[in-house]
Amino acid sequence: MPHINIKHFPSLSEEQHIALAKSITEAITKVVGCDAGVVSIAVEPVDPEVWNEQVYIPEIVGRKETLIKIPEY
Repeated sequence: MPHINIKHFPSLSEEQHIALAKSITEAITKVVGCDAGVVSIAVEPVDPEVWNEQVYIPEIVGRKETLIKIPEY
């Protein structure tokens, strides 16, 4: 606990993944008050052509009650 799942267009480099994981881990441990060793983070590249079908409709539109930040697109 906690587990973070990040879906993004396939444009992030390995260095960006590492920086993202470091920043998110720091924020989570600070806010939640947990040890960095219990944080897990997954990244899942999703092609722009299927973003609406695989991410936007089922996870953003279909699960608005779970969002803590709504996208502005």
